[in-house]
Amino acid sequence: MKMKKFGSTESRIYGMVQPIAEELGLIVWDVRFEKEGAVWYLRVLLDHAERAVTIADCEAVTRPLNKLLDDSDPIPQSYTLEVGSAGLERELIRETHFSACEGSKVRVRMIRPLEDGTKELTGVLTGSDRENITVETEGKVLTLPLSGAAFVRLADFDEDEVRKADSAES
Repeated sequence: MKMKKFGSTESRIYGMVQPIAEELGLIVWDVRFEKEGAVWYLRVLLDHAERAVTIADCEAVTRPLNKLLDDSDPIPQSYTLEVGSAGLERELIRETHFSACEGSKVRVRMIRPLEDGTKELTGVLTGSDRENITVETEGKVLTLPLSGAAFVRLADFDEDEVRKADSAES
């Protein structure tokens, strides 16, 4: 993987949605303009510093954003607008994501196994630059090339606790 930058459409939409989100106490985590099959999607992912993003938050952003998009028509082709939460296991893909999540627990899946055979690991993100991330895991500090990572995601929950809860429900 490599860190992504906003394209011109994403940058323009970010500029439109950011003041709306800020007024509501929300953070624009990401804006993505992606084609899936024959359909284009404009996805706005939201976060909040102190609580989960709600459906009401998404609606409160969607309504004024829809009006702005209709009035200014910044995207020539048809698309589907989706406004949602960035989620607990959000993927870190932009430089701002990595810097905002420094000190947080992350899950990293490598494309190829590391020297010790490990392909997936969980640890604390301690640093990043355009080419590498540094993760502290099991008392070791590893510098991993982003080009060798399939993904880097937040891991805000205790995986062992989730497994215990799942097996208790069975």
